[in-house]
Amino acid sequence: MRKLISTGSPFEKTAGYSRAVVQGDWCFVAGTTGYDYATMTMPDSVEDQTRNCLATIGKALTEGGFALEDVVRAHYYITDQSYADIVFPILGETFGDIRPAATMIVCQLNKPEMKIEIEVTALRRTA
Repeated sequence: MRKLISTGSPFEKTAGYSRAVVQGDWCFVAGTTGYDYATMTMPDSVEDQTRNCLATIGKALTEGGFALEDVVRAHYYITDQSYADIVFPILGETFGDIRPAATMIVCQLNKPEMKIEIEVTALRRTA
């Protein structure tokens, strides 16, 4: 069974995507930037953007019946190489014990105010 999860962001409708798609025991969370979706504002700092990304991802996982502990793969996209050392401790707070397979890429993002984007894949844990 397939379940589509939305944050209510106008980007999802305009671009035709879901924040997350649950298919069986898998949850695929789309690339998530640092917007505060309640106010549709983007904080200036990469630290705050990272925390917003993780909060949005956590909510999407929960809505799909998953937990952060189910994350098996993470992709991190940053716009400046210097951000790596800044965001590593924040990512470690969330994923330090989970330790998903991860990749970090330095690249441009869709809007100049975006400094980080995070995409994760989760597999439901079984006892």
